[in-house]
Amino acid sequence: MMFKAIISKVAMAGVAVCFSMSAYAQQEVRIGVIYPLSGPGASAGGEMKKALEMAADIVNNGAPSLQGLPFAAGGGLPKLKGAKIKLVFGDHQGNPQVGATEAERLITQEKVVALLGAYNSNVTQTASQVAERYKIPFVNPESSSASLTQRGFKWFFRTTPHDDLFVHNFFQFFKELEAKRGIKTRQLALFNENTQWGNETTKLETKLAQEQGYNIVKAVSYPQKSTQLTSEVQLMKSGNPQVVMQSSYTGDAIMSMKTYKELGFSPDMILANNSGFTDTEFIKTLGKDAEFIITREVWSLDLAKSNPLIGQVNDLFFSRNKINFTGNSSRTFTGLLTLAQAINEAASTEPEAIRKSLSAINIDGKQTIMPWKGIKFDATGQNIYGAGILVQVIDGKYHTIWPFDLATRPVVWPMPKWDQRK
Repeated sequence: MMFKAIISKVAMAGVAVCFSMSAYAQQEVRIGVIYPLSGPGASAGGEMKKALEMAADIVNNGAPSLQGLPFAAGGGLPKLKGAKIKLVFGDHQGNPQVGATEAERLITQEKVVALLGAYNSNVTQTASQVAERYKIPFVNPESSSASLTQRGFKWFFRTTPHDDLFVHNFFQFFKELEAKRGIKTRQLALFNENTQWGNETTKLETKLAQEQGYNIVKAVSYPQKSTQLTSEVQLMKSGNPQVVMQSSYTGDAIMSMKTYKELGFSPDMILANNSGFTDTEFIKTLGKDAEFIITREVWSLDLAKSNPLIGQVNDLFFSRNKINFTGNSSRTFTGLLTLAQAINEAASTEPEAIRKSLSAINIDGKQTIMPWKGIKFDATGQNIYGAGILVQVIDGKYHTIWPFDLATRPVVWPMPKWDQRK
């Protein structure tokens, strides 16, 4: 009996050891993510959540068909003995104060080792301030307000290009369109929502227009979450602009297009600053009324012709969610993989080790699904290798039309008048 008891204890100890090793091998790396999962930005937030979940699943469980993508072999983070990523979600509802509260909750209660978010620039501003105070790395994949990387923060890292670059892209496009097609654009209207993102975009567009000889006939801002835009559109229409340069989130982008049609407002082009104009709901809701708008982008499915990885990753995303990636969700996907690589290279979940790893990271663009040279942060936390493209909605799909050497089809200019559309 004593011999059996000893054997039993040894066996139990063995089970305990195995359990302990298994638990260590399967330990979680908790990452907090803050997005608009309810409220007016819920559509975009839901798509970005799906992208995050797929990225985490690839790291944790693999996707053998995605050769060339980091972590495609699965099995967790190799330098942390196979530790798995655990995403802990916070819903900021598009509210900067809620975003800050959620950031603090995720850090102090959920004990996350890093934060990622938050799409809306004004929410990213407040949430990242909390992360900076607690000395927790904050990776921002989508917010484009240029000032976010002008605050002297040590713990903030942005993978996406910012609006200073994007606005410069707009005016470069105008010059090249004139040189290539003889199309002259001089009369501009600015139509931007009035939170941090829209207000900063207005200042950048105004500055560059003045420097480069363009005439701003109307500059109109409107409150985010407006219930109608009739008076604002009438004001723009009175200026008779050739091009409307617009920054709007999803609901506002859809409402503005409906208002343009109702009032018969037909400028030569709507040149949009991404966001709501690339949300899946934009084309889904408007149908043919979404046709011909041009928007700046950072990703387009048609670029899979030159980078097959884009198509392969999108195919997996579509098989899971029945929607394609957008510029928003592709950046979110890339942001989490970047953070995962930094944590893996740090071989640690200590915030300072992760911060140092992010500061030193240098990812080749061929390992991403973005048309970028890669991902490398400067001293401000800005990715220096990001780039922008312009796409146009034709036949219900986004087609790359600029830079012209990447274009998959020629730009349609001007947009047909509403009463001339089939």
